[in-house]
Amino acid sequence: MENSTLLLVLTLIPGIGPARIKAIIEHLHDQLQNVLLADVTDLMQVPGIGEPLARQIYNFLHHTETRQAAKKSAENQISRLQHINASLITILDPGYPSLLKQIYDPPPCLFIRGKLPPANSPALAVVGTRHASLYGKQCTAMLCRDLVNFGVSIYSGMAYGIDMAAHDATLQSGGLTVAVLASGVDTIYTDPKGKLWPKIIEQGALISEEWLGSELSPAKFPKRNRIISGISAGTIVVESDTKGGALITAAGALEQNREVFAVPGSIFSPTSRGTNKLIQQGQAKAIMNADDIITELGPQFIKSCPALQASQTIAPDISLTSAERSILLAMGTEFIHIDALATATAIDIPSLLVHLFELELKSAIMQQPGQFFRKKTL
Repeated sequence: MENSTLLLVLTLIPGIGPARIKAIIEHLHDQLQNVLLADVTDLMQVPGIGEPLARQIYNFLHHTETRQAAKKSAENQISRLQHINASLITILDPGYPSLLKQIYDPPPCLFIRGKLPPANSPALAVVGTRHASLYGKQCTAMLCRDLVNFGVSIYSGMAYGIDMAAHDATLQSGGLTVAVLASGVDTIYTDPKGKLWPKIIEQGALISEEWLGSELSPAKFPKRNRIISGISAGTIVVESDTKGGALITAAGALEQNREVFAVPGSIFSPTSRGTNKLIQQGQAKAIMNADDIITELGPQFIKSCPALQASQTIAPDISLTSAERSILLAMGTEFIHIDALATATAIDIPSLLVHLFELELKSAIMQQPGQFFRKKTL
């Protein structure tokens, strides 16, 4: 039995979840096939598995009809993937997201439509209320645009409101975005007319741990949220009331020892009560731009961002704003006209002139007559 099939079979055993499957894999030193040879005593050596569960696992795998039925169901799932141009990645595969593998209960298998970003590439989650305000949508667009310019992939849950705004802003900026679903990847319940999800597949992926054809239920949303926070270096909460899925995702991120960021808002706005409370209680860092996020995540995160490293090699001893980094990333070693630079950075020319002046003062760029600019190199 192949590893992908066997992992799907294991998820069908009552009483065994992602955390125990991870424990079994670690106990067997990634030699998953050996679980078929393990007896009850062997299985009891796995942390978190006592005699009743060990006996249940053994009986499930050694009862011919039960195992064959589970194997058939797993193989049927795998065969259905090709009909929707999807794939399956397991926790044993080298392309499995490295950060997600580190959490307590990583999904043994992920169903994927599209293509995941490279396993070690920088990723951040952006989540928030379904009842997003104009302010929340504007903040989301600004943050996602600047983070995309740094080479960061954006993960969210494709819910109405902030989640959709995050996916859309990332796509508009030419970035990679991944939507983590609480349903199977064959059922996009928040976008039935396909206004957004086909574009996500083109510039990223839809992913889920839920089987194709599985029914949606309330319990699956917290499961989905742990993936959003676990697959990312940090979670950004743009808007949220004091209750909601975004705060569940933030709580999951804290449990997973990940960073949490929150956009502060008006004390009179219900959609900012949750974010303001996160900041007030010291559970999230207040942010106003992408620079605040990058600074907090530190050198290790910067090393994972080729775009950030490229901008830093220009002048490593000076401080650059997110807008200035975006401008430098849009420049090459050849001179570029200000009109082309404005198009590349989506910054209006009056604001661009101010940033270019600051960059000249910092000796990061050069100008020649006719409003042509290029960056200096070391």
